[in-house]
Amino acid sequence: MPVIRAKTLQDLFKRYRRPGDLVFAWAFLAFSLFLWFNLDAQTETVKGTKWAAQPSFWPTVAVYTMVGFGALHLVSSFVSPKLEGRWREVGFWLRSFEYAAWFMAYVVLVPRLGYLPSTILFTVVLTIRLAYPLRPFLGAAVALAVTVVVVFKSFLQVKVPGGQVYEYLPDTLRAFMLTYF
Repeated sequence: MPVIRAKTLQDLFKRYRRPGDLVFAWAFLAFSLFLWFNLDAQTETVKGTKWAAQPSFWPTVAVYTMVGFGALHLVSSFVSPKLEGRWREVGFWLRSFEYAAWFMAYVVLVPRLGYLPSTILFTVVLTIRLAYPLRPFLGAAVALAVTVVVVFKSFLQVKVPGGQVYEYLPDTLRAFMLTYF
């Protein structure tokens, strides 16, 4: 990114836009208004407490500020020149939701398959999805999965639900898998 040196006040406040700026401004303002309308249901006011010490004080300040700056951003997006490629930019943003879907699938599968098999499965599948060369990276993906599971489950003792498939293992192996993997 180039270094910006402001010579005048107008240079200092010059706005550098992206093609999806208007869509982002609408989405941000809509989200801010959603928070504003739900603020009373999510925060509380305690009688006998000073105004600035209320539990709802800082959330209220934050949400009102979001609404104000979101409205200003939307207005400035309207008065700025239109840039081509808006929907291509929005499409680029939406592609990131694929990885949220992968994560949600992982969260759903862990209690069914177990932490170790799910982690191995997802590292391998995502390695293939990202089109890495299989020969060098597939082994690295499996090694990473095993390392992550061992560190989190054995060393850090993070409580992860055991997989339903562990119920079909012999008792001693099932106890071992539930404890360490």
